[in-house]
Amino acid sequence: MPSQPFLFFPYFGKRLSLCRFLRFEMMVVVIIFLALLLKKHALTAAAGGLTFDIVNLGAKPDGKTDASHALQSAWARACSSTVASTVYVPKGRFYVQSGNFIGPCNYNSITFLINGTLVASSNFKVLAKSRTWISFSRINALSIYGGILDGQGTTLWACKNSGINTCSLGATTLEVSDSQNILINGLSSVNSQMYHIVVYDCQDVKIQGVKVLAASNSPNTDGIHVERSSNVTILNSNIRTGDDCISIGPGTSHLWMERLACGPGHGISIGSLGKWWEEAGVENVTLKTAHFNGTMNGVRIKSWGRPSNGFAKNILFQHIVFDNVNNPLIIDQNYCPHNQGCPGQASGVKISNVRYEDIHGTSATEVGINFECSPARPCNEIRLKDVKLIFKDQIAQASCEYATGTTLGLVQPSNCLV
Repeated sequence: MPSQPFLFFPYFGKRLSLCRFLRFEMMVVVIIFLALLLKKHALTAAAGGLTFDIVNLGAKPDGKTDASHALQSAWARACSSTVASTVYVPKGRFYVQSGNFIGPCNYNSITFLINGTLVASSNFKVLAKSRTWISFSRINALSIYGGILDGQGTTLWACKNSGINTCSLGATTLEVSDSQNILINGLSSVNSQMYHIVVYDCQDVKIQGVKVLAASNSPNTDGIHVERSSNVTILNSNIRTGDDCISIGPGTSHLWMERLACGPGHGISIGSLGKWWEEAGVENVTLKTAHFNGTMNGVRIKSWGRPSNGFAKNILFQHIVFDNVNNPLIIDQNYCPHNQGCPGQASGVKISNVRYEDIHGTSATEVGINFECSPARPCNEIRLKDVKLIFKDQIAQASCEYATGTTLGLVQPSNCLV
């Protein structure tokens, strides 16, 4: 309210008397109070009924004081609540040594709302014995909104890139496992030590509006990894990292990816598959409307060159643009890192019903389509429709081994399928 004791209002062109003004002022105060009360009630209801602010539980936004205990305390209260609840991280930088949030919870609606930044230790040895930095498991109906997760992985990347053997493997920034009905919305993950986001053994997951950022030479920093999960949707996300933008592991089914930007990075990969003889397959995967810029691969399916009962089938890559991308369309069934455990063996993974539709752009390699399938189990039902890839102002080349299928519409490079 104004500081002066009297105000002029256009009340029939006259000055309000003191008594009438005070009555008016009191009425305004009451209205504002009621409005604020209603707004607070609405915000509380929208946020999930009860809100647990980590600052009220001892966290300090100084980027130095460990907020792990405050986060765990907020989670414990939210998880034990009998109504929908919110764990709230306000603006500021909060150092978190680690956070492991485990269900099941009493009420199937918890929101993790981050307005600030959670920061990991810059000393990678702090998480040397941990597989994850922040993890959620055995939860039904979890929503994670906004904010930044800063894994501070640059020192670990430097250690790995130097060739020193004493570096730790690194921790995944965010893992959700053994859970269902999960939403991750508007989250940013920067400088992860290892994987940025992992979805493992989950059902009904939606990831949207996510931003991933790490240096192009950051090793093993996959943007989003999905494995042993079904009904996962990834939308409207921008991933710039040093490994796969999205990697899809065994046991994944009904994965939908749409409106994505990838690069730098290693592209979007199904696999590697077939590392083990007994392995769940991958099926019903769709990627639509994606842009790849300067990536090491485009869309890739890769499997180990060794016996396996795994498979990859019912896959659609559609409406994709490549900009200076190595290996835009690639199937590699001879994957054998360091030539250990599989030299000279043929992959047992069966690849079938893979469609490439409305795909255009420039290849940084002369071979724009490279299908190296297994002689033991050749790829079949590969379909190319309306594909045009350019290398140095010329039509790129195609190479196919043990791959059968069909083409439709204009396909350049020319068909190498049999």
